Amino acid sequence: MRSFLLRARESFWFLPALFGLAAVGLGEGLVALDRALVGDGAADTAFLGDLSASGGRSILTIIGSSMLTVAGTSFSITISVLATTSSTYGPRLVRNFLADRANQIVLAVFTATFAYALVVLRSVRSPGDSGVGFVPTISIHVAVLGGLIDVAFLVFFIHHIADSVQVTTLQRRVQVDLENAVERIFPAEGPEPSDQDPAVPDPASFVHAVRLRGRSGYVEQIDFDRLVLAAVEHDCVVDVTAMPGAHRIEGEPLVRCTAVEDADAVDRVVRSVFSLGPARTPFQDIGFALQQLVEVAVRGLASGSNDPYTAVTALDLAASALVPLWSRPEAPAELRDDEGRLRVVVHWPQSSALLADVFDAIETYGTEHPVVVQAALGLADRLRTAAPGRSAALPAAVARLRSAALA
Repeated sequence: MRSFLLRARESFWFLPALFGLAAVGLGEGLVALDRALVGDGAADTAFLGDLSASGGRSILTIIGSSMLTVAGTSFSITISVLATTSSTYGPRLVRNFLADRANQIVLAVFTATFAYALVVLRSVRSPGDSGVGFVPTISIHVAVLGGLIDVAFLVFFIHHIADSVQVTTLQRRVQVDLENAVERIFPAEGPEPSDQDPAVPDPASFVHAVRLRGRSGYVEQIDFDRLVLAAVEHDCVVDVTAMPGAHRIEGEPLVRCTAVEDADAVDRVVRSVFSLGPARTPFQDIGFALQQLVEVAVRGLASGSNDPYTAVTALDLAASALVPLWSRPEAPAELRDDEGRLRVVVHWPQSSALLADVFDAIETYGTEHPVVVQAALGLADRLRTAAPGRSAALPAAVARLRSAALA
């Protein structure tokens, strides 16, 4: 379920579907209210009797058709921006546009207004249609109000989509993904050390492998809490061999565990805690979150772009996540139950390996740009200041970059 909700959040159909259903319900409810107040056209008040059936139909038709046209145009603009972003900044950044809640809400509002107008339109009747005319005046006035609100959303959408294609906006979104991944995997306050059962079992004791069945893909996320509970229930220790970001095909192992009595039950539970998808996501995959920011920097250094300042900005933004990462303890490698017993062994990437990916990319693609080298060395100085005791653990690429800057 959690995997479905994450995928739905990064889609253009989820919110429009919800808003559309809500609009249908609102339309039916207001039409029922009109019937109760108007009494099938019997009311004579000026406010409720100032619309004819033909006038109501015209208003609803104009609003519905206009909103459908605007929604189609907005979708076209969005798809065009997606194509431009994919070719310029990298195809992996497309998910940031799909997950942009502002775009989803604007498109949902347009489609919901169309659905509402359509529902109300079907209730309008002229006196000659069935003997008794009915004009849902309140519902039509709400449709007019919705049309005015949609104009404001259209202006906002134009501004928002223009701001979205700026590289600084794209980098800020990726920066947020990276910061969130750091907070999840490298928390400021790590788990307290336990004196009980300190040793990890010998690798030879992991005798049972739970293998993937019936599908393949990237590990998007793992429900570690359920995995710990499963290990407690079956009194075993689980070694996670397919961490978030790993690609697995059918038959490859997800975890290894110590001897268990009911292997089939363990297999079912373990497979249910793994969520697989067609692409990597930054939710639990900190390597992918960092890779997106590095990719923006590298593409700015490409010969076709020749924009080193994009790489400089990417390194500056990366510092907001990498400096806390470097100053914190390594991600926990062991998950224990309430009694302090080791239950799950995990293999999060080391902070030094993550930093090496950044500095290796700059060494490979950015040494011809002095401003990029200086930005990378500035990031290294920030890391030294945040954790002076770990200066020796900085990637060797930092020393090579410093030599390149002095050459």
